[in-house]
Amino acid sequence: MSIALILSKTALVAKLIEVPVYPKEIAELIKEPRFCGGLKNANAVGSEAKFDCGCFVHIEMRIDGSSSRIETIAYNTNGCGYMAAAAESISSRLRGMHLTELQGQIGIGPEFDDRPECSSALLKATQAAFADHRTRRVEEFRGEKALICTCFGVAEETVEEFVRSSHPVHVSAVSESIRAGSGCGSCRMLIQEIIDANA
Repeated sequence: MSIALILSKTALVAKLIEVPVYPKEIAELIKEPRFCGGLKNANAVGSEAKFDCGCFVHIEMRIDGSSSRIETIAYNTNGCGYMAAAAESISSRLRGMHLTELQGQIGIGPEFDDRPECSSALLKATQAAFADHRTRRVEEFRGEKALICTCFGVAEETVEEFVRSSHPVHVSAVSESIRAGSGCGSCRMLIQEIIDANA
């Protein structure tokens, strides 16, 4: 048997027994990452660590103050392909969105169902970034009363006045009328407390 034929058969066997490291959907997401890196002038920053495997994920966003649109987003992670793919997936979904479109919900696709720990860490980092943005907006506010909804600059007194005059039962009614609570969702619990107090 010639050397060329032996090499050809060896290559064929190697190709036949080649086992992919990640499922196709995951491999496609991490093949050419678009959002990995850092941002200048980020105004929403969050991180989360998984101590069981020693990995972390760090999310940075730049959110336009007037339109509440997520202009751009980036991440860094030392995690596995699933973690990087989850970060790519959520970055792709969030970039360009207005906070009103989120309605307090952030999701990752079903391709990550078998790795819920990676999805959970990514969601916590993203939620931390939105919380950081809210804190920054509150610090910028110089009104007499505190902001309830930092996504849209809705003050506590505005929410209280609407609740007193309209007697809504659910936060969604407040969101539809004065936009408060229709962005990242971090203020929805505060709005519900105002509703309950005025019931």
